[in-house]
Amino acid sequence: MQHLNVTVLLGDPRLPYAYAVDGMFGAEELKAVEQLRSVLKRLAGYRFSYLDDHARLIDDLRTHPPDLALNFCDTGFRNDWELERNVPALLEILDIPYTGADPMSISLTTDKALVRALAAGQGIPVPNETYVELSADPLVLPSIYPCLIKPNSSGGSFGITRDCVVHDASEAEAYLRWLAEELAVADALIQDFLTGPEYTVGLVGNPQTGFTVLPPLEIDYSALDPVLPPILTYGSKADPDSPYWKKLSFRRAEIDDVKWSQLVDYSVKLFRRLGLRDYARFDFREGEDGQPRLLDANTNPTWYWDGKLALMAEWAGYPYHELLSLILEAATARYELGGTS
Repeated sequence: MQHLNVTVLLGDPRLPYAYAVDGMFGAEELKAVEQLRSVLKRLAGYRFSYLDDHARLIDDLRTHPPDLALNFCDTGFRNDWELERNVPALLEILDIPYTGADPMSISLTTDKALVRALAAGQGIPVPNETYVELSADPLVLPSIYPCLIKPNSSGGSFGITRDCVVHDASEAEAYLRWLAEELAVADALIQDFLTGPEYTVGLVGNPQTGFTVLPPLEIDYSALDPVLPPILTYGSKADPDSPYWKKLSFRRAEIDDVKWSQLVDYSVKLFRRLGLRDYARFDFREGEDGQPRLLDANTNPTWYWDGKLALMAEWAGYPYHELLSLILEAATARYELGGTS
């Protein structure tokens, strides 16, 4: 039987990891890798190896290039978010096919203001928004309250806390200065504070071969203390001491056919326009008028067994190993890869 040799690229558990509260890989990250290794064994037609030692990553890839890299190194090279795009760049230099987004699309989607501008140009509804350079003096402040402030370039809700929803100029200035001084954020966005249902759309595939559209997900804020703003904070994902921890859940969204068709159309347009590849997630939230507006485009969304993408795939009848198979099939079809001995 012929197999495709696939190297799985992961974050390095030996190195610091700034996203984690304790600054290192924790139980969640280690369990995710354990689950990944377990289910990949179930996929026929592939022979898997793993690279998570970033001190050796370049030499190992150069010495033993695989037929395909399953790029799940979403922590960035040496666990540095700023170097996430460097991993696919390295693979391109070494002429190694890989799954997921290329360096250009990662760079584009890292800049949320650019994504919003591209979306608006495609006729996709977006929140009202103001871009703020945090080195400016004086700082640009909101003109309408309440509003939401978040970093322009970040992932995993980093820099989003209960205090990012501000109600007056003093709160706005305090949060902007906290982003600049405590988190070293260079630029931020001031947006409408949308409080309607929040949806996620998942796509697996490519424009040339078609997409598997996963069932929509809605974030359930009903268990959250009503004094807290209903937003997806960093604490809800990473900090057990946060009042948001374990209070948010995900459920299958109930959306009428017209609205669902619109969300899928918006997502496919963005996938094409941003040059995404193999899989992606798109987040939307409704305003008071009931119109969903784009919040974020997620290239290489989390591959974890308990993440949003895996949950939506399960609703569609694809257990975790089959979701991973779909991603691999999308990449092999895009590169027109066949089996190797």
